[in-house]
Amino acid sequence: MKIKHPHYFLVTGLLAGSMAWAGSGNPLPKDQIKYINKSNMDLNVKPGNNFYQYANGNWVKTNPVPASKTRWGSFDELREESSKRLQTLLETAAKSKNPDRKTQIIGAFYASGMDSSAIEAKGYQPIKADLEKINQISNGADVLNMIAYMRVNGAGGALFGTGVGPDRKNVMKYIPNISQGGTSLPDRDYYLNNDPRSTAIRNAYKNYLKKMFGLIGQDATAASTSADAVLKIETELARAQMSRIQMRDPNSTYHKFAIAELNATTPHINWGEVLVNSKIMGADSVLAGNPSFLKKVDEMLGTVSPAEWKAYLSWHLVRAAAPYLSDAFVKADFEFNSALSGQKVQTPRWQRMSNLIDRMLGDMVGELYVAKYFKPEAKEYMVKMVNNLQSTFAERIKRLDWMSAETKAKALEKLNAIAKKIAYPDKWKSYEGVTASKDDFFGNVRRASIWAYNNNVNRMGKPVDRKEMGMTPPTINASYNPSSNDITFPAGILQFPFFDFGADDAVNYGGIAAVIGHEMTHGFDDQGRQFDAVGNLRDWWTKEDADKFKAKADEVVAQYNGFTILDTVHVQGKLTLGENLADLGGLSMAYEAFTKTAQYKQGKKIDGFTPQQRFFLSWAQIWRNNTLPETAQNLIKTDPHSPGEYRANGPVTNIDAWYEAFNIKEGDKLYKPKEQRTRIW
Repeated sequence: MKIKHPHYFLVTGLLAGSMAWAGSGNPLPKDQIKYINKSNMDLNVKPGNNFYQYANGNWVKTNPVPASKTRWGSFDELREESSKRLQTLLETAAKSKNPDRKTQIIGAFYASGMDSSAIEAKGYQPIKADLEKINQISNGADVLNMIAYMRVNGAGGALFGTGVGPDRKNVMKYIPNISQGGTSLPDRDYYLNNDPRSTAIRNAYKNYLKKMFGLIGQDATAASTSADAVLKIETELARAQMSRIQMRDPNSTYHKFAIAELNATTPHINWGEVLVNSKIMGADSVLAGNPSFLKKVDEMLGTVSPAEWKAYLSWHLVRAAAPYLSDAFVKADFEFNSALSGQKVQTPRWQRMSNLIDRMLGDMVGELYVAKYFKPEAKEYMVKMVNNLQSTFAERIKRLDWMSAETKAKALEKLNAIAKKIAYPDKWKSYEGVTASKDDFFGNVRRASIWAYNNNVNRMGKPVDRKEMGMTPPTINASYNPSSNDITFPAGILQFPFFDFGADDAVNYGGIAAVIGHEMTHGFDDQGRQFDAVGNLRDWWTKEDADKFKAKADEVVAQYNGFTILDTVHVQGKLTLGENLADLGGLSMAYEAFTKTAQYKQGKKIDGFTPQQRFFLSWAQIWRNNTLPETAQNLIKTDPHSPGEYRANGPVTNIDAWYEAFNIKEGDKLYKPKEQRTRIW
């Protein structure tokens, strides 16, 4: 949705008629009450005043954020369980007497990460040679060469981003991408704004920088000078960056240049050399996300002193390495992250290692995860439900009263072309060349990082792999990729509260079906609608239809702009527009699909709730969470998803069936007159 976070039946009645657990007419299991548990609700709140609180109020009161977390909710509960499963797999692998290659690598990696004594003994020795190399820099060309060296050696990036991906206007061909970057704080506004929180974060960041420079041997004066240099450079870069809202328009970040043409805009940078030094071979053109940013980088290469560049690159090297060095680095890293997030206690080492290996060697550990914890029937269920929701979406498109027949035909073509990636990949990555040793944690991290980098840049000149999954199987999330027009549902999300074989239809449709619909709708949100059925960035709308869509989308922007957190901080309706549109489309689609089930048609209550009520309560409980104030403020700036309360409350106010299910009337705080309810997909 990504649900961040996921992107997301039927006329034939396939789901309702073929599965005993999904509304076949058989008696409902006696334990259905657990799926919608009244003890989690606050029945003193009127649903029409705050549906989120009505559905989740007591859960919110009794589930504070654990000290080692920044937020706690349905997603986090599943992530916690997933990480414990990974821990079991990794500990078993580490103890294996006769491991195969896969078991040996993940077992040794995990064991090395858990050996805190060995890590402590090495201090920052693992990066000393790289720091010395940085110290030899004398000009701008040296800076670019060092950045390329860091990338290809798994030592992090700096100044700008590079990588290889499909050309957004010719998605069957890979092309190098050069993007804005080079800053360390979560958003450019933290460098540029002077509100109390931004100022406090900058001050904490400078202290963090000084502490880190001290840990690599600089005295207090030198560390302060180095910190000033980093802040100076990163602030200049931030001024040249596009905002997150500006970057939501995929055309605004698509600028294709022949290499010689891009070189002409940046006299200090030969992009052909940069690419070759970065192991990106055979390119004759590149995509530049923000050409004016690259011009600023070029200018700075001629004006920033070598001493300042040394400080900047040393910082980015240390920053990337800090989580894998001795305890002093890890603590300093956590101390600053605490200022950003409010987290009180460091995440346990076993959990950090489990999550790290899932990120770096996801297919290796994912294959074991699926074999031990995933039921194949869940994949079968998902395939059928996705197909049924796709059919429901098609029917809804055909009925639209605001879209012309010409655009509808193109929309249906795109919808029918959506590829589905469910639970785990068709082919597992082999991580050829990766090795791991029980006594070399930092080396293990570097080798895995180098493999990942090479795996990306070695795509050049090869056919585009449209079957690769962008998420590991244990991930609690889902996604839509506009450039390949596909939806992904990892094995990890196919659990309650999203899905359970024992649950009634209302729960599964309000959960996983709404997630599926959410991801499908991403193909038609303000960004996704600009990509065609193949995934190319191409306008397939009539101007009149596009204008109507934009007017409806503006209604959603205005609705979410009106929501606040912490009393005064407003949700950014433009930043969160894509996810808000997907929530509205996904929930609307899932409800229509639900109306085709036997449970809906029979209308029997469970624990006092009608099927319709259980559907919407299931939706609301997905979003229950508590978030630390510091994290909430950071997410408002950086996260394209609205806070959980508004993901629960926002969409339902636009759906007539919710008003009918809970008897919502004029005078209720969430009430919207029928003519003001936004209907898009």
